[in-house]
Amino acid sequence: MTQPDSVVIAASRDDPDAFAAIFDRYSAMLYRYVVKRLGPEVAEDLVGETFLIAFQKRHRYDQDHADARPWLFGIITKLISRYRRREAARYRALERTPAEHAAVGPDEQVLADVTAQTARPELARALAGLSRGDRDVLLLIAWADLSYEETAGALGIPIGTVRSRLNRARRKLRDALGGTDPTKERNDG
Repeated sequence: MTQPDSVVIAASRDDPDAFAAIFDRYSAMLYRYVVKRLGPEVAEDLVGETFLIAFQKRHRYDQDHADARPWLFGIITKLISRYRRREAARYRALERTPAEHAAVGPDEQVLADVTAQTARPELARALAGLSRGDRDVLLLIAWADLSYEETAGALGIPIGTVRSRLNRARRKLRDALGGTDPTKERNDG
């Protein structure tokens, strides 16, 4: 039986090697999320930095939270914010990429899996046009598959703010894509 994350993190306070289990559980998930947000060129570095920060802050982890995913996604989202300008520039570049030549590398293929190739420039434009907060909420729910509660925990905001940001982001995406919503609707909030 796998121990809850909170138990593993608590154990790592006395046995630092125990923290490796948290890395093993979530590094691939965080890596995939960063690849979708920023591309593979920075994903490994950001995931490594996330776990370094988490390891350094493990003594302050709230043991009432059995699942460390929201905590880790909160850390990585803050790191991604540092790359916001690069992210926006990337979306602008994707917007200029012709749809028929859009999927040329692994990072482009990941984005192609999220939406149809023909909607790609419009999706990139719409994502670039969202506020950082709206974009973070949308992508944590759509790409990291976090619940509303987990997203609220990851970003340190009330669940009502998650709901309003997600609603606003989806509305803007639908408008930009001619009524199509490329995000999956969730009823877990």
